Amino acid sequence: MLSLIVICKLLFVNCKLKTEKMNILTCLGIGLAGGILSGLMGVGGGIVLIPLMIIFLKMTQHQAQGTSLAIIMLSFVSMMVYYKKGHVNLGIAALIGVGFIVGGLIGAYFATSLPEHVLKKCFAVFLLIVAFKMLFFK
Repeated sequence: MLSLIVICKLLFVNCKLKTEKMNILTCLGIGLAGGILSGLMGVGGGIVLIPLMIIFLKMTQHQAQGTSLAIIMLSFVSMMVYYKKGHVNLGIAALIGVGFIVGGLIGAYFATSLPEHVLKKCFAVFLLIVAFKMLFFK
């Protein structure tokens, strides 16, 4: 319920959602794809949402990354399904969360200072490294 309130507030109060630039159905479709993959494989923001927002919404790399970070807080609902089935270690999540907050601040300051083309290439290289390691190593 809290997630729904946050979404409505973001859409209708704080954001200037322009239907001519950001088609509402496209946004919902991107969210659906990200949500399904997030719930299914634990991925979404960086791997799915950022490329889709760049391709279909014509966002810059900076805008897509910032928007993706805003969406992370809404993944609480998906996490609850895993939690109810005993698949969430809250102690580990809390410790990683502390590091995530500090690292997120450092990374955000660094990323927002990079030129668009450099950030985009760094992101692409990161995705390639992750894909390579997952395909060829245990």
